[in-house]
Amino acid sequence: MCGIVGVVGSRNSVDILMQGLEKLEYRGYDSAGIFVTGGKGSSKLVKSVGRIADLREKIGIDVSGTAGIGHTRWATHGKPTEDNAHPHTSTSGRFVLVHNGVIENFVEIREEYLLNDVFKGQTDTEIAVHLIAKFAEEEGLNVLEAFKKALSIIKGSYAFALMDAQDADTIYVAKNKSPLLIGLGDGYNMVCSDAMAMIRETSEFMEIHDKELVVLTKDSVTVTDYAGNLIERASYTAELDLSDIGKGTYPFYMLKEIDEQPAVMRKLIATYASADGKMNVADDIVRAVQAADRIYIIAAGTSYNAGYGSKQMLEALCDTPVELGVSSEWGYGMPLLSKNPFFIFLSQSGETADSRQVLVKVNELGLPSLTVTNVPGSTLSREATYTMLIGAGPEIAVASTKAYTGQIATLAFLAKAVGEANGKKEAFEFDLVKELSLVAQSIEATLSEKEKIAAIVKENLLTTRNAFYIGRKQDYFVAMEASLKLKEISYVQCEGFAAGELKHGTISLIEKGTPVLALISNNPEVAAHTRGNVMETVARGASAIVIVEHGAEREGDDIVVNAVHPYLSAISMVIPTQLLAYETSMQRGLDVDKPRNLAKAVTVE
Repeated sequence: MCGIVGVVGSRNSVDILMQGLEKLEYRGYDSAGIFVTGGKGSSKLVKSVGRIADLREKIGIDVSGTAGIGHTRWATHGKPTEDNAHPHTSTSGRFVLVHNGVIENFVEIREEYLLNDVFKGQTDTEIAVHLIAKFAEEEGLNVLEAFKKALSIIKGSYAFALMDAQDADTIYVAKNKSPLLIGLGDGYNMVCSDAMAMIRETSEFMEIHDKELVVLTKDSVTVTDYAGNLIERASYTAELDLSDIGKGTYPFYMLKEIDEQPAVMRKLIATYASADGKMNVADDIVRAVQAADRIYIIAAGTSYNAGYGSKQMLEALCDTPVELGVSSEWGYGMPLLSKNPFFIFLSQSGETADSRQVLVKVNELGLPSLTVTNVPGSTLSREATYTMLIGAGPEIAVASTKAYTGQIATLAFLAKAVGEANGKKEAFEFDLVKELSLVAQSIEATLSEKEKIAAIVKENLLTTRNAFYIGRKQDYFVAMEASLKLKEISYVQCEGFAAGELKHGTISLIEKGTPVLALISNNPEVAAHTRGNVMETVARGASAIVIVEHGAEREGDDIVVNAVHPYLSAISMVIPTQLLAYETSMQRGLDVDKPRNLAKAVTVE
């Protein structure tokens, strides 16, 4: 679920809501809706599947009010339909709710509290608004108390904006692990999941932290914790420099591009999956991979790490061995190839000179090749046999983030398409659209942990000269990318190691206070072994930081990431490491977007 907007106290509420939804279009969505009210008896709810333009066409001149909420949705629970689109209403229509996130216990809530309720759709959000209505209408609680009681029961990630159709003067807001901001206007106030949605109306915003509740009126903003304790918080000004307009409200492109990754996942779903669940991967590409007896992934830097992050998935679904090659090495020494090789070139820019050198040799040998890139019409795209585009939008920061995760996600569509073409049962059982949607939700949950991650940096990475990432299996591949990100923009000497290799020499580098960042995904086969390796480093004075996937966490772990399908964990597990690198560079006062000695597109060998 993607974008929230809301406004109270403005006669132009419909215009503000629609302009805000249009600003959120970049996030990716499949349906949208608005609810507006001028008070009792004058409420309107309009929803539509498709583009914001489709919603706008359905809004007549009778749709008006001084307050309202709107939403752009990406389907997770339930298909893209008007019934499943937000806003959702209670049975009586009195309560209206929009929601970003995932309610983990919605089934239990329905069975325990709402067995006799009739639901229009299949979303977890509809369960939530019915629960609020139950407490208000059956137990006589006022709106705020009913909302608080529901929040005490609901588990998961959420950003809520709630309205009572009988009250045009108030919006109730709460959040947990999903972004949400308050926009402060002149005689009216707003709520939005992205400052860009309301930047036309105001440059003054107020942050909302997890487990906080906000009561919003046209001339007041009251923030409390769930126990009712009042919280005072100053607003901040989102200053836009026209010369940096591409960054929007962000201080650096890298942070903007990190935040764009959920939208990249959703855009890839829209590009490579059809409405009936079939993969939109060209048949000739699929046939070429089917004919191969070995897949060679050629890349450099971050793209090379993305290749490793995709290796397990490609081998399992395509039933074909995958070999990785560093392009700068292969350009000068092509190894002995299999009889029917297929080459995949990974490149953000599509202009990487070392990779092109290998492609030239591949073309001379008459071998099939595929370029996966973010830049259409680039050299590698033009000269390879086939191309699959990431479509992540311009990546300006030198340190690649959304291109890395986009490459892995793009290769997931290729792997599933080939597996299904081969009749492989596992490929048909791998619901990539659902799983990648959950990855997007996981990324959003991690992005809400920025303050926590900044504190970890301040305590552990701000002054260190050296650091190490460790992990096993897929986590080792993520460690490679994580270490690259940290050293290229913060200049910390950082390496990624296979955790089991520590005792074979690397542990000699551990000194008192050396940061060791351990990656532990929910893989029982190796998780305990990695924890043992962490203890080995702690015994030698290391400062351990544990990044763990939900289901494998223990008390005292530093960062917990939402669990996703093992094939895609290289995407979700890398997000906190991107933020750690960003914060380390920023807190050290460095130029995050333009690290020394590095260029975005490496066009020389």
